Amino acid sequence: MRQCESSTGRPRAFSDVIERIGTRERERLALGEVVEAFGERAFGAVMLLFAVVNMLPWPPGGTTLTGVPLLFLSLELASGRDAIWLPEWMERASVSRATFRKLSRRVMKAVRFTEGLSRPRMFFLTGGFGQGLIGLACLFLAIVLVLPVWGANLLPAVAIGFFALGVMQRDGLAVLVGWLLTAATVGVLIVAWRLIVASARVGLDWATALF
Repeated sequence: MRQCESSTGRPRAFSDVIERIGTRERERLALGEVVEAFGERAFGAVMLLFAVVNMLPWPPGGTTLTGVPLLFLSLELASGRDAIWLPEWMERASVSRATFRKLSRRVMKAVRFTEGLSRPRMFFLTGGFGQGLIGLACLFLAIVLVLPVWGANLLPAVAIGFFALGVMQRDGLAVLVGWLLTAATVGVLIVAWRLIVASARVGLDWATALF
């Protein structure tokens, strides 16, 4: 836990830990190093980190890879684990530290703004039962992220980001926003599925009439 505390003994802000990780000398940043840096807050912090990564504009299929860690984390959160366990191959997964610094700078203003609004409240939404439900919701959202659908990453990634912020900061209001965004994601998926089915029927009718 020492890596995640400030000189006053209080937990360091998520943004401060991210900046500190980026300034270390080793060329590669491994996922295991990130988990260690956040200590007891690793669940929410690492999920928030991957949520932010998935909010970035990726080419088609990009979030199929970046969403996989969220599948593991969501399953563990839903099962009630207190600490993160990751397969060894995932702990060794790494990215260039220079790339990490570049990406983190792009979102740092938004992260710091969100941190300033967050505080512990509405604890019933972040308790043991609440975290289990959050884990299930994040598992659903992570599955949506992993699907190779272009443009389908932003809404579920933002929802996971609010859930993760709520878990990390014990902020029930952030969790509530996460639930609202999850409902919006379900709505968008239903509309998209209906459009696909309607388009398929029109195409089938056209082909039948043609032949």
